Amino acid sequence: MTPKTTPIRLDEKAALNPRHQASFALLAAAAGAVNACALMLSGRFITHVSGTATRLGTDLDSGAVALEAGAILFSFIVGAGCSVWFLQARTMRGEQADHSTPLYGVAGVLLFAAVVGHRLELDGPVLELSEVALLTALAFAMGLMNATVASSTSLAIRTTHMTGPATDFGVQLAIALAGEGEARRHALRIATLRGAKILAFCAGAALIVPVVQRIGALAFIAPSLLVMWATARSFANASVARPAAQLQREV
Repeated sequence: MTPKTTPIRLDEKAALNPRHQASFALLAAAAGAVNACALMLSGRFITHVSGTATRLGTDLDSGAVALEAGAILFSFIVGAGCSVWFLQARTMRGEQADHSTPLYGVAGVLLFAAVVGHRLELDGPVLELSEVALLTALAFAMGLMNATVASSTSLAIRTTHMTGPATDFGVQLAIALAGEGEARRHALRIATLRGAKILAFCAGAALIVPVVQRIGALAFIAPSLLVMWATARSFANASVARPAAQLQREV
């Protein structure tokens, strides 16, 4: 019997399929929106792990502020670990790894953040425990999303941070300039994927600004919808998320 869901498990070549490239861009836009929304409301980064780790180091003598940054960083890591634990647990039971469930969980956490965050004041040099808990929930969701997408693409794609994609973008452009023939075309395809994610992340951050200014934390609804859309397009429905072998032939 055909399962209701057919999770994708793609290498980098199959991930270059235009359908999935669009889904990865939607997830990157969602991550950019979450990061910008959290920054505007609380002055804290969520998906920018480098910034959070830097803040942890620079504020080690500040006690509560350092603990807050440490909690956000730790929650991101826990979210990534929980994604792999969920996927591996299904595999060990002889079931198909279902990449859609963690992603729908991400969307649910973002909806929760929108409702709860609307009732909290997230600005201040030191946040209340309930406010830190909300930010750690957001960090957990972003770690969960990043690891789930990475697992579904054989570690070829990540969506919540731009350091790696920016590095890869520069590397692939250099390879394209130095190469020729199929090597150049392949490098340009990868560069396009990386560049699209960077643009999508920036677009998500830019477009959420007026929404946050108007409705505050309820703006987290927007990235939640983007995550659900991307999941439905490429991770959930068997008629949409076709087997990797078929996708390989389409690229």
